[in-house]
Amino acid sequence: MARINLLPWRAERRKQRQKEFVTMIVMAVLGALVLSGLIVMFYSGQIDGQNKRNNFLKDRIAEVDRQIKEIEELDKKKSKLLARKEVIEQLQSNRSQMVHLFDSLVRTIPDGAVLTAIKQDADTLTLEGRAQSNARVSTYMRNLEGSGWMTSPDLSIIEAKGTDKGLPYEFKLQVKLANPNAPKDEDGDGQPDAPAAGAEAAVAEAAAANAAAPAAAAPAAANAPAGATAPAAIAPVAPAAAPAAAPAAPKPATTPGSVPTPAQAPPETAPAAGNNKGAES
Repeated sequence: MARINLLPWRAERRKQRQKEFVTMIVMAVLGALVLSGLIVMFYSGQIDGQNKRNNFLKDRIAEVDRQIKEIEELDKKKSKLLARKEVIEQLQSNRSQMVHLFDSLVRTIPDGAVLTAIKQDADTLTLEGRAQSNARVSTYMRNLEGSGWMTSPDLSIIEAKGTDKGLPYEFKLQVKLANPNAPKDEDGDGQPDAPAAGAEAAVAEAAAANAAAPAAAAPAAANAPAGATAPAAIAPVAPAAAPAAAPAAPKPATTPGSVPTPAQAPPETAPAAGNNKGAES
């Protein structure tokens, strides 16, 4: 017998499907919200971490900037101290230069010339004066060139004004200050040249000769016979003339009852080194 369902099952099925659809939508929305929250939390953590790193880097950068400023200040102080040190060293090295300079000015100026003004600008010295003739000025320039403390004389002005009949010529010249005791800088690199290699070789050779002299004297002293004194180091000398024969000693006068004294024998001379070796052999 066939069963016939007269209930509205289609409407109930439709309602069931609607409930399932709403449930799925709600679950999807909740899942999306949860996922969005997790994503937001993750990126928020990343942003917070990056902000912390940025703040740390900013603090380090600020500290490094402060250290850089301190280093710059120290560099400025160092530069000032080095400049002061150079000035002090220059003054120390040129302390006696003025004494030698004025002494050279007195010694180099010839008769018939006088100085009226002296001006110094760094290492350039300007000399103004009067002279009897051009020859006096030329002599003065040659004397300045050979003084050692002043070099490269350059005559700027020489003219005859006639204000002074005894010294009619007025001159003006410039010289470069120099120190003959200072080390030379021939290569122009700003540093004093090292001592010449020849001088160093000569010093080394002399030291080697002095060290070899005692070593050479030791074997001769060992071969000498007992009781004989070791000969001193013999320097090469020119052959001398043979000594003249010594006069015979006068015989002592004898008196009755006195005992004659025997004549003194000549002092024994040490045998030569060659004879000693022959005797030993």
